[in-house]
Amino acid sequence: MSSTCDAVLVLPDVADETRPAVGGNIDWVGMERMQMPIFFDGGDGDIQRARAEVDACVNLVGQRQRGIHMSRLYLLTDRHLGTRAVDATLLESLLRAFLESHRGISDRARIRIRFEQLVRRRSLRSNHLGWRAYPVMIEALLHGDRFHLEFNTEVTYSSTCPASAALSRQLIQQEFARKFDTAERMDRDAVLDWLGSEEGIVATPHAQRSRARLRVRVADDTSFNLIALLDRVEASLQTAVLAAVKREDEQAFALANGANPMFCEDAVRRIQRVLDADPGIADFHIGVEHHESLHPHDAVAYAVKP
Repeated sequence: MSSTCDAVLVLPDVADETRPAVGGNIDWVGMERMQMPIFFDGGDGDIQRARAEVDACVNLVGQRQRGIHMSRLYLLTDRHLGTRAVDATLLESLLRAFLESHRGISDRARIRIRFEQLVRRRSLRSNHLGWRAYPVMIEALLHGDRFHLEFNTEVTYSSTCPASAALSRQLIQQEFARKFDTAERMDRDAVLDWLGSEEGIVATPHAQRSRARLRVRVADDTSFNLIALLDRVEASLQTAVLAAVKREDEQAFALANGANPMFCEDAVRRIQRVLDADPGIADFHIGVEHHESLHPHDAVAYAVKP
């Protein structure tokens, strides 16, 4: 005969065995900021391992179930994300596993994954390479047979104010007129020397570090190429910030800023045109922020898919 000590101890499951004091459906319940590694191919074939923060949730329907099984969400997330690179197929499979593990009490599942994608970027003139880290959030939602996948990322760039540039040019013209009497014969060398002096450039337009926040919904049956998206957006702006910078790169960057003065309205329209032309993007939202050097506040603009 076995003793009481040899008996199998059955642990209580309060979430399943007790009833809620107050009934009602819950839109989302789960865990946020779970820390785990993921594998991700940004589109260049280089599968990177990144530290990620993961949110996993399901809904809770019915009046009799007190809570969900949090540990099931964690273990399923760890098992799926540790197998291969994150893509639409993997995420849909994971969300279906969430619902299967909560059959009868959940019919919607969601996951969010936040991490940084490192991309090797070339300087403008010196041909040096440097790393840029782009924040990424992937959000996947499953409701019945409807699966949606969204990517969020950011591009940092420089924006020179067109109004400030025009005002600066006017001051330079005025200083030129004061310095050189048009009645006298113009001395080319003297003009060149003056242009190269601090006196010649009496005013400079203000520029600021700026940010474009992008949220795109991927079209069905379309693979998403993050790096290609970043390349197209940065090419439309022409003034993305640099990593490795020598003097020749800084001069080229100044030239690019001079050729691309833009208000926040200009920047958001440039990006909108690029995203709208991409058949792999079903929908998008753009928000740009120009962190003004003239004001203590920011200039902002937003646009969606027309």
